Amino acid sequence: MVKGNRFGIGPVEGPSTGGSRRGRDPGPMGVAVRESAASAQEASDALVEQRRQNAADAREFRSARDEGRVLVRLPVSEIDVDQLPRDRLDLEGIAESDEMDELKASIRERGQREPIEVFLAASGRYQLKKGWRRLTALRQLHAETEEDRFSCAIARVTLADADRADLYVDMVEENVIRQDLSFAEMAQIAIALAADPQAGVGDADAAVARLYRSLHKVKRSYIRSFVALMTVLGKDLPFPRAIPRDLGVEIARKLDEGLEIPLARLSACASANEQNEMLRELLRGAKRAVQVVAEAAPTARQKYEFRVGDTKVTARNGEFRIRAACDYSGIERRVLERAVRAFQDALSRKD
Repeated sequence: MVKGNRFGIGPVEGPSTGGSRRGRDPGPMGVAVRESAASAQEASDALVEQRRQNAADAREFRSARDEGRVLVRLPVSEIDVDQLPRDRLDLEGIAESDEMDELKASIRERGQREPIEVFLAASGRYQLKKGWRRLTALRQLHAETEEDRFSCAIARVTLADADRADLYVDMVEENVIRQDLSFAEMAQIAIALAADPQAGVGDADAAVARLYRSLHKVKRSYIRSFVALMTVLGKDLPFPRAIPRDLGVEIARKLDEGLEIPLARLSACASANEQNEMLRELLRGAKRAVQVVAEAAPTARQKYEFRVGDTKVTARNGEFRIRAACDYSGIERRVLERAVRAFQDALSRKD
């Protein structure tokens, strides 16, 4: 009996440290439970990661869509073209031109290779920003063939710019880079931007600076000359796109000097060549008028200069000076005297 224990029961002896412990390996049910728990944890982690990735992809997609980096297929009937004036003159002529037939042949054979660009207007309708020729070609092909492949356009969709002037910039930028716009067309869209009350640009000069700031300043000056030309003659020019740069700039300068253009005759021109030849004839007439004024008899106080070949002549009251690349000191005096007498005889004769 153990001392101090009235019942004579001693403590239970535990297994010695040197003995073997009872095995604790789980049974089949335990294994199944543990595997299920591990699989559930892995699935939960994968689901969290997938949701995180989906959220990131959604943000990237929205950003790409807003920036116009996402291409979608839009029915051509759901795209309007009335929010912006187009950067092309004579749209009907372009729609029926040989170039349009070539574009349609390319799309018919290879499909639409370059996307158009549209923006979602406040009305909820898609409005065309870039690609009027491509959209027109698809509409014509669909009307001619009724094939479903021409019923939709591949397009970039962007949000409407808060600054309306930027819509004009985006519209013309592509064609300006490709040098696909005439000076008359570039001038006309600047006039339209200046007249748009929602753009708040102010005047045509500011519109040229805003639209074509990437161009060299000399080219912008040409566009401003055509702005002056189109402002005065735009409605009466039957073929504005055909006016060469130098001719348009010179006509604009003469208009500023007061040149009068017979508008009825101009608008009646039947071809681009006839139109341009008429403008050149007006310039020649203006130059002849200037020459007549210059050749008028000068008063005693006037001074004028002119050239005869490489010789520069200055004439004023009591003086007639000749400057040329000639050493007159090396010419015999009698020769010079004979030349002076001939000069005086020529002045004294009255033809």
